[in-house]
Formats: sequence, structure tokens, C-alpha cells
Amino acid sequence: MSTTELLKKVRKIEIKTKGLSRQIFAGEYHSAFKGRGMAFSEVREYQYGDDVRSMDWNVTARLNAPYIKVFEEERELTVVLLVDVSGSRTFGTTTKLKKELITEVAAVLSFSASANNDKVGALFFSSKVEKFIPPKKGRSHLLRIIRELLEFEPEDQGTNVGEALRFLTNAIKKRCTAFLLSDLIDVDSQLKPRYEDAIKIAANRHDISVISVYDSRERELPDVGLIRVVDSESGKEKWVDTSSKGVREHFDDWNKKVLFYTQQCLRKYQIDSVSISTNEDFVKGLIALFNKR
Repeated sequence: MSTTELLKKVRKIEIKTKGLSRQIFAGEYHSAFKGRGMAFSEVREYQYGDDVRSMDWNVTARLNAPYIKVFEEERELTVVLLVDVSGSRTFGTTTKLKKELITEVAAVLSFSASANNDKVGALFFSSKVEKFIPPKKGRSHLLRIIRELLEFEPEDQGTNVGEALRFLTNAIKKRCTAFLLSDLIDVDSQLKPRYEDAIKIAANRHDISVISVYDSRERELPDVGLIRVVDSESGKEKWVDTSSKGVREHFDDWNKKVLFYTQQCLRKYQIDSVSISTNEDFVKGLIALFNKR
């Protein structure tokens, strides 16, 4: 992609997603994510009706009069986008690729966060952490993130969600709001999430929301006869007879189990999530996610 073409794409994404964030998401984002933490403001004398749990006993003892601690909402948040850049993101059979959907969703979240005066950072991961952009403010910083979303090429093609979550836990010490954008297909031999331990620890420190991006053909195998399929992450090729009822049932059963265990894991650690298909309007999906909070 030439520099001119890239700049045109960046500008197109900026115009579309910035408009959406202003018109639709500004209020929803602020309502959903404001005041996730409380910062100490001052100490003042106790007044009738104050919560006794806020008493500052040290000051009260020194001055021989009741004093309480006053806290206020931390308006400024730190937002980190955890973006899956594995080989499977290049799949898409309808109006767009999963990569394109992830880019638009990430851009809307970035501009919504910026409108709320929040810092925004991004972490790109495959089977390893490929790139980390520390949280900052400013239009040029947001445009850098969008450029990376459009043109970034990972070294690896696999998926390791746990590695990204562990990096987040270690790199961001202060509590942040993190959005995990991935198809979440990262399971063990029992079809259970390999990242459960990592997401348990990360969710205890940070406010995590999951946006699961998928294509309808990944969850439903049509009857189109004998086809050659390629695993975009491992590169392995295989011929599949889709006319076989048993094959289609096995595919359906595999997907249902993966979805069940994934949702079970997210519910267990009280993580808000939404699934968005490449042929759906992601606006509705994001509003649904914000309304859950």
C-alpha cells in the first residue's frame, strides 16, 4: 500500500468513525465508563448525614473533632485496545473482513475515549505481543493507532490471548479500561479457553470488556460439496466434504462447545462482552455492550 493510499484510508476511517463517536457514542461511552475509580480530594469536618465509613480517624484523633475523607470520581481514564492481529483476522465472506471490522470498532472506541479526555493506547498481539503503543492523548496519536490498525503486519500468525493479557497486567500498573478485540478462538484440547488464568488476573486489576468479532461462515458450514480449506494461522490445508451431514454436525458441535466455554469463562469473572459479525451493524453491538454496564 502506497503512502498516498494509506493516508486516504486513514482519513476515510477518521471521518466515518469520528462522526459516529460524536453522534452516537459520546454519551453512552461516558455513562458506561465514567468514575470507575475514586481519587482522594480533601479532608473536611464531619457533617450530619455523612457516611461514617469515610471517617479519617487519624485526623479526628489529632484535632479531637470528627473529620471525613472526601473522594471524587477520576474523570480521566486510560484506555487500552488489545487487538488480535493473528492470521484469522483476514477472513471474511460478506461485506468486510474481520480485520476491517476490528479497525472500525477500535477507531470508534478511540475517538469516543478521546472525546472523554481519556488517554488511549494499543497492544497488537498474535501468538506473542507484536507491538505496544503506550497510552497518550491527541489527534496525531489516534491517527497513528489507526494507521497501525490498517497496515500492521505481524511476525507470527497464531493466537495467544493470554500473552496479551499478561503483558497488560505487567505494563499498566494503574487501573485502566481495556477492550479485547478478537475472535477468541484460543482453546485447549477440551475446547476451553487457554487464557482463563490470565483473564482472571487481568480482570482483577483492570476493567476489561470483550468484543468478539466473527464471520458467519466460521460458525455455520454450508452444503457446497467438496472444498479445500486452509487454516490461516497454521497454513495447513485440508479437503472437506461439506455435503456430509456428519461433517456439518461435527463442525456445529465444535463451535457450540467453544462458544459455551468462552461465555462461561467471561461470566465467571464478570466480564462484559458482545459478539459482532462482519455482516452486522457494529453500532448496535457497541451500544448493547455499553448498556450492559
